[in-house]
Amino acid sequence: QVQLVESGGGLVQAGGSLRLSCTASGRTFSTSAMGWFRQAPGKEREFVAAVSYIGSIYADFVKGRFTISRDNTKNTLYLEMHSLKPEDTAVYYCAARDEPYYRMAWQQYDYRGQGTQVTVSA
Repeated sequence: QVQLVESGGGLVQAGGSLRLSCTASGRTFSTSAMGWFRQAPGKEREFVAAVSYIGSIYADFVKGRFTISRDNTKNTLYLEMHSLKPEDTAVYYCAARDEPYYRMAWQQYDYRGQGTQVTVSA
């Protein structure tokens, strides 16, 4: 059974940093596209970043502040978040595809984690 488990969320002040991790089990994703999404209260889930063998892609609102990376030896995906803002407060979800090409739509990912809460105080 494939599982994606996020960790690293928490409460941080505006301007602070966090690193989220997503550890996969049940299969390896070294050649698959993986991504991060987030959902704030009362809002729809939105794309944050994704990575594949081609490279990475980011939503405009996180460019220059967030960095997505992966450690294939640990089957783990990361999201480094800096200069956090209160509007970054959301549940952050990890997702993975069976395909090597990244996509920006949640529905196009085959595996999804349960999420980790990130709260940024003003």
